[in-house]
Amino acid sequence: MAVPFVKVCCIADLGEARLAVGAGASAIGLVSAMPSGPGPIPEAAITAIAAAVPPPTETFLLTCLVDAEEIAAQHRRCGTTAVQLVDAVAEPELRRLRKLLPDTRLVQVIHVTGPESVDEARALAPFVDTLLLDSGNPRLAVKELGGTGRVHDWNTSRRIVESVEIPVLLAGGLNPGNAREAFERVQPAGLDVCSGLRPNGRLDADRLRGFFNALH
Repeated sequence: MAVPFVKVCCIADLGEARLAVGAGASAIGLVSAMPSGPGPIPEAAITAIAAAVPPPTETFLLTCLVDAEEIAAQHRRCGTTAVQLVDAVAEPELRRLRKLLPDTRLVQVIHVTGPESVDEARALAPFVDTLLLDSGNPRLAVKELGGTGRVHDWNTSRRIVESVEIPVLLAGGLNPGNAREAFERVQPAGLDVCSGLRPNGRLDADRLRGFFNALH
């Protein structure tokens, strides 16, 4: 099969960015300040990495902000090509954000916690360009907004893919051992991987290679 879109997330520095791009990543994820989870780096580092990654590789800014003006301002400071909204953003803010960033790919994360996630995905799909299905839990006192390393129910994810008309990316506990099965079962537009390639917290070249080999 053709290799799907793959986003390598939680990029720590320019070296990791080059490693991911060299392996075939379609996009890299750059994590700004978060309430929990792996990979946040300073905005100055995000800006420097985004400026150094050549097209056509996309650069995703992961943000937990929920105010449209604040999100747009952060995106402009960082110079990324896409904005990944890891928390729930209200519909009026999504409408405002689209007006502020008309040419930027807006990616809304849906944390797949149960069948209700299908309804959430359907409701938000008209306001963004892409959905990304992850395994966080935004209802906890300290919100989990990604990078948990947990696999969620792929049957629910497949239902989401089938019920919306925009691209869907799959995240959550992916690794070289389950990447192909995940892609074949869910049929997403692409995969998003972070902790499954980081046995010691750093992006591992062998695991990265294994992930792409599994998809070939």
